[in-house]
Amino acid sequence: MALRLLAAAVLLLAVCSGAVPEAQHNLLRQQHAEQLLEAQANPLGAFKQWVQRHSKSYADDVKEFEARFKVWLDNLEYVLAYNARTTSHWLHMNHLADLSTVEYQSRLLGYDNAARMARNHLKSSTFKYADVDVDSLPTSIDWRAKNAVAEVKNQGQCGSCWAFATTGSVEGINAIVTGQLVSLSEQELVDCDTEQDKGCSGGLMDYAYAWIIKNKGIDTEEDYPYTAEDGVCIAAKKNRRVVTIDAYEDVPENDEVALKKAAAHQPVAVAIEADAKSFQLYGGGVYDDVSCGTSLNHGVLVVGYGKDPQAGNYWIVKNSWGPEWGDSGYIRLKMGIADSQGLCGIAMAPSYPIKKGPNPPTPSPTPGPKPSPTPSPGPGPGPKPPKPQPVKCDDENECPADNTCCCVNELFGICFQWGCCPMPKATCCDDNEHCCPNNLPVCDTEGGRCLPSAGVTVGAKPWARKTPAIRRSPSLLDRIFGRGYMRRGAPQ
Repeated sequence: MALRLLAAAVLLLAVCSGAVPEAQHNLLRQQHAEQLLEAQANPLGAFKQWVQRHSKSYADDVKEFEARFKVWLDNLEYVLAYNARTTSHWLHMNHLADLSTVEYQSRLLGYDNAARMARNHLKSSTFKYADVDVDSLPTSIDWRAKNAVAEVKNQGQCGSCWAFATTGSVEGINAIVTGQLVSLSEQELVDCDTEQDKGCSGGLMDYAYAWIIKNKGIDTEEDYPYTAEDGVCIAAKKNRRVVTIDAYEDVPENDEVALKKAAAHQPVAVAIEADAKSFQLYGGGVYDDVSCGTSLNHGVLVVGYGKDPQAGNYWIVKNSWGPEWGDSGYIRLKMGIADSQGLCGIAMAPSYPIKKGPNPPTPSPTPGPKPSPTPSPGPGPGPKPPKPQPVKCDDENECPADNTCCCVNELFGICFQWGCCPMPKATCCDDNEHCCPNNLPVCDTEGGRCLPSAGVTVGAKPWARKTPAIRRSPSLLDRIFGRGYMRRGAPQ
């Protein structure tokens, strides 16, 4: 425990000194390396833990378990060999490690490159950042730090990446213009933008921008939640226009300098080729695998750029495969390679929305079912029930009554940030962001939903997001060196 506390203190000092990214990346690499050593020493035991951690549906299906174990072992051998010869980045056994390359390519990629090739009539001829002086650009920028990037989401096994890249770019420009970060609905695009885009079968960000403009806005994630499958457009939600855009533009093709100009001003949607096994199992570092081609098949979001002391310049790219993939859902992609198309084709088809003013007045949420009739009053009020007491997470943090304390940020078994799940006796999901109710206790991290039991999807519902715990003390140092810290899973 003393060593863990010392490492936590070192990380805290790095945070205070501004060396956050490198400290975090080095720590992440060490954690992944330790997990791989454990898996190499005891593959079957490690796989059983992996299946449980990721709530895989085949935990009790012997035949499927054996088949998945074989694929997982093949991927483990690949990861170990790859990491032994690579220094700029590394791979790890993430939640996609039980998928073969063919399965992975068929389930998670959905950018419609054929539509891009045929869309010349849609392509914009203007580029608002064309005259920006490159020398005036910041040396690095991260729109996450400017509160212009929503939480990492999970598209599940639905080829809707185009919708996530679209909402991410619209969320970004809306936050920059209005000062409010609003998470927007991918499901509305999947269900309603069907004239040219194809839901879980693929789509194009330019088409999605055009649809939002034609619809005069888009609804929120909260009001029109994601289901990871094609659905029927809900008219009431489609007509609830919370965030609007005025236009969109394409960044000039095959020009990373132009992409840098745009990314310095707002998050930019891009298309890449993401079908390499090294991309599937990416764990961290600056990805520079030359096997990554330019046959575009996946939509993602550039949220900034920076420079690594050893690996050089990189793009900060937000994916839509959940926070378990990569570096908390992100990948750092090498910038400035010899090929003008950019690594993985990142400079081939960038685009971004344009927003000139505020949103219309926020409409009321879509009405739910009508409430039951109010019962007749009883004979009179009885004694007042006792006031519900807050739920104690640890000595410095608490949640409202009838909530469950769930750890959001944990390091070396110590919880540094608690979240409140808005339901009693809930299951805290392993992604550290969501939770499930007592009657649906299994977190399906791939589908973003809560299941009644492992592998049973009947009755499943979307999972809930935690809210921050109420802190009694703002001092993080007290959590490390003083009293009051508790290990994750401590009594509530």
